Amino acid sequence: MKTISIKGTARIPGGKKAARLLRKEGLVPCNLYGELRDEKGLPKAIAFSTTEGELRKLIYTPDIYTVNLDIDGQQCIAVLKELQFHPVKDNVLHVDFYQITDEKPIVMEVPIRLNGLAEGVKAGGKLAASVRKLKVKAVHTAIPDRLDIDVTRLELGKTIKVGELSFEGLELVTPASVVVCQVKMTRNARSAASAAEE
Repeated sequence: MKTISIKGTARIPGGKKAARLLRKEGLVPCNLYGELRDEKGLPKAIAFSTTEGELRKLIYTPDIYTVNLDIDGQQCIAVLKELQFHPVKDNVLHVDFYQITDEKPIVMEVPIRLNGLAEGVKAGGKLAASVRKLKVKAVHTAIPDRLDIDVTRLELGKTIKVGELSFEGLELVTPASVVVCQVKMTRNARSAASAAEE
């Protein structure tokens, strides 16, 4: 996975009013979850803020990243956990990050890439991806930028499901029954099939 750096400033956790004031200043409220614990040993979130400019390179991209997070000089490695957008303006309202380590597996959505010319496409069909990403579980150092899927043997009207796939060092979390891609029948392919039958 690629890595980017984001700088943030610690903030006092507050309600909606505090969040609105931050946004008026051009800042985005964020939380960091993960390895941190309070004095009772319970999970503890760090509240911080950053600019939308800092977040832009992480959010508006098809790529996935690990984030070198710097909050007032305190550094850790994290991944994007959850995003909240404004329903009308489409600007970022809130971001959650999850702190990661080199030993603990995490679940992430990884983009897929279909490789090769499918047999079904040669026969006049059309290749269609049903999903753009698959959920995988692994330590972050083992998670690739993309999952490459070979479609060369995929015939007309056939599908590839998650259960048929495997990737070294990765556990697929997406249900096995989910269709990843298929070669759909087109008018030309139907005409060709009809002509062959006749």
